[in-house]
Amino acid sequence: MKKQIGLATAALVLLGLAAPLAGAAPSPAHRSARAAPPHWTSCEGGGLDPRQQCATIEVPMDYADPGGRTIDIAISRIPSEKPSARRGALLMIPGGPGGDSLRDPSERGRRMPQSVRDAYDLIGFAPRGNAPSTPVSCGLDRGDLARTKLLPWPAPDGSVAANLAFARRVSDACARNGGELMRHISTKNNARDIDRIRAALGERKLSAWGVSYGTYIGAAYAEMFPHRTDRIVLDSNDHPDPVRAERVWLAAFERGVEDTFPAFAAWAAAPGNPHRLAGTAAEVRPMFLRLAARLDRDPIPWPGANPPELNGNVLRQTMLDSFYDPDDFPALAQLILAARKGTLQPALEAPPEEALQNYTAVGAATLCNDAAWPRTAGAYERDVARSRAEHPLTAGMPRNAMVCAAWPWAPREAPLRVTERGPSNILLIQNARDVATPLSGARKLRAALGDRAVMVVNDSTGHDAYLGNGTACGDRTVSRFLATGQRPGRDLLCR
Repeated sequence: MKKQIGLATAALVLLGLAAPLAGAAPSPAHRSARAAPPHWTSCEGGGLDPRQQCATIEVPMDYADPGGRTIDIAISRIPSEKPSARRGALLMIPGGPGGDSLRDPSERGRRMPQSVRDAYDLIGFAPRGNAPSTPVSCGLDRGDLARTKLLPWPAPDGSVAANLAFARRVSDACARNGGELMRHISTKNNARDIDRIRAALGERKLSAWGVSYGTYIGAAYAEMFPHRTDRIVLDSNDHPDPVRAERVWLAAFERGVEDTFPAFAAWAAAPGNPHRLAGTAAEVRPMFLRLAARLDRDPIPWPGANPPELNGNVLRQTMLDSFYDPDDFPALAQLILAARKGTLQPALEAPPEEALQNYTAVGAATLCNDAAWPRTAGAYERDVARSRAEHPLTAGMPRNAMVCAAWPWAPREAPLRVTERGPSNILLIQNARDVATPLSGARKLRAALGDRAVMVVNDSTGHDAYLGNGTACGDRTVSRFLATGQRPGRDLLCR
């Protein structure tokens, strides 16, 4: 029987927020699990490399009860193209939380140089809770799947009351509809699942390429199972301490937008740009802020959108989404130009609701099970007011209350801390201007890893640094490391 490849959902919703939790779980380097080899079959889904295969493995739902209920983890692979050069398996760890990498052996694999495709079986997976692994869903109302609710944009006057009401509503729905698995979705359990994947593949050690939130899972795996790691690439790197009071992964958008907006402004003011917004780059920021404030007061109807209007927060969210990739700058400029005229084209079709429900549930469970968040309105009101004053482009969203402010369960484990303990086999690749995982946070992860890591910084704009929005120099450096193990002797800047 063919295995279904998971649906690729919209741009990252709850991006890059997770750390692991407190309780009675197995020790990090606990005994390696014996696992039956996967039964590989053909995969469903268009556009895949015909060599890609799919399978499922079983893992414990609760690692504190290894003999109890199990869940399925869906995996995929494209075998090494040159068995005589094969080194092992390269696991592609997705971002989110809520994303999967089942299509990555085909899609990202096509961009890899031959030396890397020869050296590895390329492995993708759907982390626990993500369909087609054993899935979870909170059964939310469609209105609560809006992008401007899932990222906690305050009301135009800065009020957080609606955000806290949303947090209570979603938390109640997840407790009511999510099932027992919701309590066991966390970064540490994702790392444990990865070690089960390694064992099922029959590999003594595992190489990995983690992107965005996947860098935190990758760092967790390297911390919990250091003796099982071969060559580890962490790409578009999360801050290593997302459980501090300021909730640093959500707060990263403040810095990320400030880092990226000048690049957008320069593009938007360039002569000859068919979507030109202003005569000079310096005019673009105040123009954007004036338009967002106007839309706060007087939204424009937007048929087919969720919500069905273009308001200030929808414009801000569109800005944030478009900053992931400079190729999306024109979409933001077109929306700004249309808003100036007061007329909008019907919104693009949203991803299937079932996929959004699954993505949202996994993201919420990971963030909230990993670390406890403040529960009182006052903690958020103060931070939001300060953020709105200091970073008006993001209007207080990065310091606001997410669903975790009302989550019904306490963390089950102590938060994971990234340390310098372990082999020196990690290469970080990072763009200088990254809206979701800014360079400032990546430097914190680099410092936490110490001599275990070397970091390559691309003088580039956008998320996804390796084989995406980076530089030829950065791509060559990562590919050489994966294929040969050769890393730069020190941190490197690629222009």
